[in-house]
Amino acid sequence: MTTHADPTPTASDEPALTPQPGKIVCNACPVLCQISAGRAGACDRYANVDGALTRVDPLLLMARTLDEQGAVVPFADGAPWDGSVTARPALFVTGVGAGTTYPDYKPAPFIVSSEQAGVDMVTVVTEGIFSYCSFKVKIDTDRYLGPECAPVRCEGEVVGHVTTMEYGSQMLSLGGVHHLTGGSKKEGRVTCDVMLALGNRQPVEMAIEGGARVVVQAGRAPVINGVEERRMRVGCGSATIGIFAQQWLGHVDEVIVVDDHITGVLSEHQAGKFLDMRPGGIKVIGRKSTPGRYFQVANPGLGWGGTDITDPLKIVKAIDPREAWPGERILMVSTTGEDHAYFVLDEALRMVPAEIPAPVLKVVERIGENCEPALCTVLFLGGAGGSLRAGVTENPIALTRSIKDLLTRVTCGGAPAYVWPGGGIMVMADVTRMPANAFGWVPTPAIVAPIEFTLRRTDYAALGGHVERVRPLAEVLARERHRVAAWDAHNPWPLGET
Repeated sequence: MTTHADPTPTASDEPALTPQPGKIVCNACPVLCQISAGRAGACDRYANVDGALTRVDPLLLMARTLDEQGAVVPFADGAPWDGSVTARPALFVTGVGAGTTYPDYKPAPFIVSSEQAGVDMVTVVTEGIFSYCSFKVKIDTDRYLGPECAPVRCEGEVVGHVTTMEYGSQMLSLGGVHHLTGGSKKEGRVTCDVMLALGNRQPVEMAIEGGARVVVQAGRAPVINGVEERRMRVGCGSATIGIFAQQWLGHVDEVIVVDDHITGVLSEHQAGKFLDMRPGGIKVIGRKSTPGRYFQVANPGLGWGGTDITDPLKIVKAIDPREAWPGERILMVSTTGEDHAYFVLDEALRMVPAEIPAPVLKVVERIGENCEPALCTVLFLGGAGGSLRAGVTENPIALTRSIKDLLTRVTCGGAPAYVWPGGGIMVMADVTRMPANAFGWVPTPAIVAPIEFTLRRTDYAALGGHVERVRPLAEVLARERHRVAAWDAHNPWPLGET
């Protein structure tokens, strides 16, 4: 369906529960859309079909089959299952297309029983509505994207911020309740759009205040100021020295690995000392940390090793005539090997560009070989410790304790979810391990994400679950609109032992 209801149900600030003539009220979220016949609500997830509130998307089940050795076999290339018992795939009911019960004053849409290795299991399935959620984005690059804590903007609106840089990667924190609900209506809408696109593995272009423009897409290389990044650095300048020092020995007299964080100088470095290398006498600017390791040799930027330099000689402070000698061979290289220059000292101890010898170039190329492809990683982080738990049990704290005691397994669209320690149920999942287009939205605004709780049936009864609403898997297959997709073999099977 392509026509949508107005997300504002009535002209008043408080939506009416009594629908206008010819319309029905959708109670799947607090917006309470009034939907005319043949039309969908504002979120595209519910429609008025012949006067009945109906989910637009069918329930998604994931199918896993095993060969004789127990290895996972792709299920019919993702084609829908025709219900035949001959295939006998193991099925897992995901929250994708399940619908919601927000604010969860009633049991979850699907509470499904199945048998795994002779054990009765229950999976409680819903599409949770998350205002308290965000995306943590890891961008593999040394290039300077912007200062820590700098706002990240999309369409001019602040949708997140730069957070602590990690090893070889820049990190962003995007979304969150303050941007969704704490600012202007446009800020909330744009933030929701950004989060929805990121969760569904679509590209999003953002501008970092005081920094770069980036295009982020889960599982794809980042694009920084219009240039696609290719490599994640092999390590900092000091680490690069340590890895390749032995391979440079005898082919070059000095190596300087330019890095925004720790620039390495081979002959001064402990690796050079271990190899009894003669001091090279090439002094670099910056703050010396330990021998052969320098901080702050340049400003952050998009140049060599995440610095702002394009001419590596700019970091050379002096050449000590007591240590340097004519004919000394010097390599300057970045932490990815993409930038490199070779010099030989002349009689006046000046660094003269020269053709790089094949053995030295081979090691530079090996630096590149050891760099992993630059990718964007997008992690969904959502707080499921609120009323969503009431859809599982009448005593919500019992669910929280069951999860912390490892009796209940939490997944997001079947993907494994890391549950943060401490209070509440804070889950984190890699969106590339979730089914395609697993995320939705409601115009409150908030993000809709699948979540499943799987445990033994006896444990479900013990935590006060809605056992009277448990439905056998066969009944769900017979009565509910559903589709079946192939299980991602990289994910652990949720119906295994908890």
